[in-house]
Amino acid sequence: MGATNSKFVEWETPFLNPLTTHHDDTRRALIILNQPLSLHSLETLWNVSSWRCCADGGANRLYDLLGQTHEGEQLRRRYIPDLIKGDLDSLREDVREYYLAQGVSIQQDLNQDTTDLMKCIESLEEHERREGLDHDILFLGGLSGRLDQTVHVLSYVHKLRRTRKRVYVITDDNISWVLDAGHHRIAIDHDVLGPTCGLLPVGVSSTVLSTSGLRWNLDMTQSSFDGLVSTSNHLVPTEPFVTIKTSRPIWWCAELRRKA
Repeated sequence: MGATNSKFVEWETPFLNPLTTHHDDTRRALIILNQPLSLHSLETLWNVSSWRCCADGGANRLYDLLGQTHEGEQLRRRYIPDLIKGDLDSLREDVREYYLAQGVSIQQDLNQDTTDLMKCIESLEEHERREGLDHDILFLGGLSGRLDQTVHVLSYVHKLRRTRKRVYVITDDNISWVLDAGHHRIAIDHDVLGPTCGLLPVGVSSTVLSTSGLRWNLDMTQSSFDGLVSTSNHLVPTEPFVTIKTSRPIWWCAELRRKA
């Protein structure tokens, strides 16, 4: 979650660690994208979310993943999304028929000026207006596969920072989100994060960065695609926080520790 005090915008990621979520009452929305996913990532994020949506072919990914387990149909019935939405050019007919039989709302939106991901956010915001409750947003997938789709996710999340407080992009390998201009403090759960991390100047010409809590800290250092980019930095195991001061919006990313 991200909370603001007089000095920092505070961030923490308890939703990544099942051992810490029992005290966490944050409402979250999970949007599953049409990219490969693991059962571990699905279970972790599904269990901390109160609204779940598949973006078009994301429903194929969900259906196929659960069919590969020894529990099969029983597991599929445990993970029934609230909504499948998009232009539905990727949704297979067998997947459509299965989820329709489970009572899932499947909505086709043929507006070619919005992507499947944008259509899902529109539905989430309609849901929030009805319920009167905001959600943190978790995208499962979005930073692998086709480069044009990856760039779209980077661009869209960069824009969403203006209207949404907390939007996270999670893959099997990383968690990433946009830090707006200002001073941030990120609580580091070393059980799930690390060892590598990065600060990526995507969507800006350049930014000036100062950090603490990293193996290689920056001190009023300019970062840009034409200059320095802080990749393959490391979290420090003895440091519970990373602080980042940035003059422009910046992408923060951290590696997820693999589960045996």
